[in-house]
Amino acid sequence: MNQKRMIEDIENEAMLTRSSIGKNKFDDRVLDVIAKVPRDYFVPDDVKLMAFNNGPIPIGYGQTISQPYIVALMTDLLQLKPDDSVLEIGTGSGYQTAILSMLCKRVYSVERIYQLNKIAKKHFKDSIYNNIEICVGNGYEGWPEHAPYDAIIVTAAATHIPRPLIEQLKPGGNLVIPVGLAGKHQQLLCVKKDLQGEVTVDSILDVAFVPLVNN
Repeated sequence: MNQKRMIEDIENEAMLTRSSIGKNKFDDRVLDVIAKVPRDYFVPDDVKLMAFNNGPIPIGYGQTISQPYIVALMTDLLQLKPDDSVLEIGTGSGYQTAILSMLCKRVYSVERIYQLNKIAKKHFKDSIYNNIEICVGNGYEGWPEHAPYDAIIVTAAATHIPRPLIEQLKPGGNLVIPVGLAGKHQQLLCVKKDLQGEVTVDSILDVAFVPLVNN
């Protein structure tokens, strides 16, 4: 399976879930970037043959790269603009980070696991993904030093929407986050903060993510 087939699978699943996600296709900019970022570069050698399957892939340390359809959906929900500054919670191996970096001005990414932070740094070194800054930290706390952010994405399931992330989101911005307990019901939420600072939460669809650890 190649990258072109992966994009076709994403487009087909978008059509199948259109009643939940409120559209039947994703932004062309999002799909163009996903078509350009080599997913196989961000997975361990022993699973490279699975890289373009439309499913999650283990990357070690109990973590995964999300299903390509979910990556596309979450990225699309952010509604990124070229001058945006984005916070990502859960760098993993850096795949989602790389996609974000090609759609906005700056990406700040927080990873709890030191070994994955090192792997992601290696992936970004001497690459075109040169507008990324990453650190090791507790995702529930965000990264206040660079706040506020135009958009925030969380790539692991939190038990609740962390208050620091809402506080670090600019008025007019979107926060996309899965919420729920591991192995139980989880929902992908889109949190919108309007220009007056009022917050609304929309449930998009049921999902299954590894847990976001609070420590």
